[in-house]
Amino acid sequence: MREPDGYLALILHAHLPFVRHPEYNDPMEEYWLYEAITETYIPLLNVFNKLIEDGVDFRITMSLTPPLISMLRDPLLQDRYVRHINKMIELIEKEVIRTKFEPHFNRTAIMYREKFYNARYIFVEKYNKDLVNGFKQIQEAGKLEIITCGATHGFLPLAYHRNSVNAQIKIAVDHYIENLGRRPRGIWLPECGYNPGDDEILRRYNLRYFILDTHGIIYGTPRPKYGVFAPVYCKSGVAVFGRDMESSKQVWSAKEGYPGDYNYREFYRDIGYDLDYDYIRPYIHESGIRMNTGIKYYKITGNVDLGDKQPYDPVAALNKAAEHAGNFMFNREKQVEYLHRIMKRQPIIVAPYDAELFGHWWYEGPAFLDFLIRKIYYDQQTIKLITPFEYLEKYPKNQVLTPCYSSWGYKGYAEHWLSGENDWIYKHLHKMYEKMKELTNIYIKKPLSNIEERALKQAAREILLAQSSDWAFIMKTQTMVEYAVKRTKIHIHRFTRLYDMLKSGNYDEEYLSEMEWKDNIFPNIDWTAFNF
Repeated sequence: MREPDGYLALILHAHLPFVRHPEYNDPMEEYWLYEAITETYIPLLNVFNKLIEDGVDFRITMSLTPPLISMLRDPLLQDRYVRHINKMIELIEKEVIRTKFEPHFNRTAIMYREKFYNARYIFVEKYNKDLVNGFKQIQEAGKLEIITCGATHGFLPLAYHRNSVNAQIKIAVDHYIENLGRRPRGIWLPECGYNPGDDEILRRYNLRYFILDTHGIIYGTPRPKYGVFAPVYCKSGVAVFGRDMESSKQVWSAKEGYPGDYNYREFYRDIGYDLDYDYIRPYIHESGIRMNTGIKYYKITGNVDLGDKQPYDPVAALNKAAEHAGNFMFNREKQVEYLHRIMKRQPIIVAPYDAELFGHWWYEGPAFLDFLIRKIYYDQQTIKLITPFEYLEKYPKNQVLTPCYSSWGYKGYAEHWLSGENDWIYKHLHKMYEKMKELTNIYIKKPLSNIEERALKQAAREILLAQSSDWAFIMKTQTMVEYAVKRTKIHIHRFTRLYDMLKSGNYDEEYLSEMEWKDNIFPNIDWTAFNF
């Protein structure tokens, strides 16, 4: 086989905010995790494992953020997911019977029945409730590169205090090593948010590369010779890969990209809202609030009202996914052929996406990836899949420049996380950073009692959880605003209580134990990471 003209790096960013409520029996926000497990993480594992089984060589890069890993490995959430999937299996068995004389719906119900049974088998039997081990095994097989992220997905450009940036990175790296048994080579900066100088902190923890949106490199100083089609180095020596807008837009854009095709499944038409209330009541939230079940019988159809959608055809949708995979590959071939001629080296096309797009938002997304990877392997020799680290090994010499302040959010900078809807949080966050720095300066110099160490660890957890970019994002998008505001205020309040305990020496051990029970992320957290 000849050398390819260039390379394609598919990068999936798998992240959910840390949501775990042991104090409630059926917290609605935990369903975000259950949906992602059934619709994204297990389908991706199925695709990767079948490719390996069939002898298809491939490379893919995927971030697993510390909050996501923590939730996937939490026994409470694991057991709750089993309860959830069992409930979905009970519902879909009823649906197969209910739609028996409606073949246009029945074939889709049977598809969901196979999916739910498979999800339970993969989760319970194959991986013993630990999907992280599934991804770890694929990494160890040399097909997947797992990269890390900020400890709680804090938006680093607005964390002006270096101690908080250092904590987000160091605690994430420590967590990765604990859970995946090796050091991470790369990092997905939360929201691709970059502030010049943050790369110096990445270098402290031997992170070799990160991903930026296009303009982060294009507007760098000096201008990049090869645009985003080759990595660049920061002055720190950390490499940066820029997002290719052409390949990204074809996939993530609901209007101009593949997911908006009329043959694909309609996300917003779910039986949780469509069917008789008394029938669906046992399978929605315990409060009786209607919600998505994941069982959707209609296709996008066109620019029509939700009530006018046509029945979904799984076979037609799969055929369309294969067609789109072929189109995506063809476009990358032509792109690489052109770039190879003018660059005189093998370019790299970096195509990063939210992992949850594949399967959750775009139901056929995992099938698209499967078709694409197989087509690249069997049907052409122009492009080859690669990870960013492998590309750096192949091309270790690259231009040095300073990327610009940027993100992959709306308008490309910090506006989405700093707006009239959410700007109130930052005065509290910055005060928390200062107080945590004060605590580390005091306690790092003295031997600690057990309760002092516990309080310091919990204070570090609370400040990180308050810093999650998800809360500001939700406030801006006006989706689950009440929950995002509540979570932010709760973590600020808990941190303040812990700070007062540590300053006064008067400890409320019952309160501390309750916080450790509720916010149990990072059991081995290094609170001294805030001493920077």
